[in-house]
Amino acid sequence: MVQNLLFGTAGTPHSSKEHSSIAGIERVKELGLDAMELEFVYGVKMSQETAAQVRKAREKTGISLSVHAPYYINLNSADKQKLGLSRHNILQSCRIGALCGAKSIVFHPGFYLKDSPSNVFKNIKSAIEGLLETIKDEKISVALSPETTGKPSQFGSLDELLELHSQAPKSLLTVDFAHLHARSNGCLKAQKDFDAVLEKIEKTDGQLLKALHMHVSGIKYSAKGERNHLNLQDKANDFNHLFFLNALKEFNVSGTVICESPSIEADALLLKSSFARL
Repeated sequence: MVQNLLFGTAGTPHSSKEHSSIAGIERVKELGLDAMELEFVYGVKMSQETAAQVRKAREKTGISLSVHAPYYINLNSADKQKLGLSRHNILQSCRIGALCGAKSIVFHPGFYLKDSPSNVFKNIKSAIEGLLETIKDEKISVALSPETTGKPSQFGSLDELLELHSQAPKSLLTVDFAHLHARSNGCLKAQKDFDAVLEKIEKTDGQLLKALHMHVSGIKYSAKGERNHLNLQDKANDFNHLFFLNALKEFNVSGTVICESPSIEADALLLKSSFARL
């Protein structure tokens, strides 16, 4: 299999002439990058008309798009109103994202609160299965891609999302390697640690490595998990992006790497150029 990795930014690059999705797509192309994640993190505020224009820009440039759904999502909420709003936010992200030509809809699934992990898994699985049915009924051509989360208080360990995929195969996953590192207080220390992540994914379903959606950045963390993102070359960052890239090369991973560092385009370019040298 020919390896095909795309590198891009989480949102509009800072160097764009305008802070719009269309200008962002055009700037990503100018920079020599391949992908951009539309950030709907504070609400799905894009109109259908704008989404159609975004799709034209995507088709003109060939830039691959994904969507990050709003942060305000908890598919384990006991509050029916909050659960309904979470469902609405994901579905609206799917609808507008599909109009834009996005492939993956990324979201943080929820929180444990005071529930047992097994009960939380059951609740979130049920919610996602319902979302998948609605997406199918509405003929929306996107993939639900719940993300590995950065705090142990959040549902979204790698094991949980792989088990979710095993039980609901149409639910994919976004592997945020910086989150994995922070979630377990700096667990990705050596090359073998990064390799083990991809080996676990491969054992669950090798097809996932043929189109894996990924996030990466520098990261600051504590025993409670993620605190904030850092640039990859920040002295305070101990996430080793070269080990990460070596693992992608070794396991012949194809898919998309979205950079979430504060300097999104600089670090995305660093990742792309570093991978090209391997």
